[in-house]
Amino acid sequence: MLRLFLRLEQQTTRLALLGAIVMLIISVSLGFYQVLTRFVFDAPSTWSEVISRSTMIWCVFLGAAAGFRGGFMMSVEVIYRLLPRRRLIWLEAFIALCCAIVLVVLIVFGIAMMLRVRNQMLSGLEISIAWAYAAMPVGSAFALIAVLARLVAQALGIDQIGPVTEDTLQETPIVAERSDTP
Repeated sequence: MLRLFLRLEQQTTRLALLGAIVMLIISVSLGFYQVLTRFVFDAPSTWSEVISRSTMIWCVFLGAAAGFRGGFMMSVEVIYRLLPRRRLIWLEAFIALCCAIVLVVLIVFGIAMMLRVRNQMLSGLEISIAWAYAAMPVGSAFALIAVLARLVAQALGIDQIGPVTEDTLQETPIVAERSDTP
């Protein structure tokens, strides 16, 4: 059952990361378009900045899932060094609980905010601003799944317990191959 959950999470995090990449490409492209229309053609676009900002918001919230799953959250390494190795899973569980609480709050209040602004329109477009606000609960839901999967994978011994450091990154084959190249 847990392995099935981990496989499902792998697909959801991959989907979220793909969505973040697409949103980043759209945001950068529209930002470039905005600069061209404003400074080169002296006819600023009224819609591209709004969409660029909204897609960047989606990019951040969707990309958070991969950050949580990879363990790239801020950590205080000294705490990991002070605790005995067998107690680290409890520290990770506490951290996952704190993250889960914040993510659930973001989901609940994100949905409430999205419903509150559903009648407002994005400036220059006839699209509800709720689509931009939807990034918060959707991205937080992806991130919540990733947080739980990281904890499960650590408990099963699949993932390393503790923060991601340069030492642990160099142990991975992809980074090790890159560091050997000039």
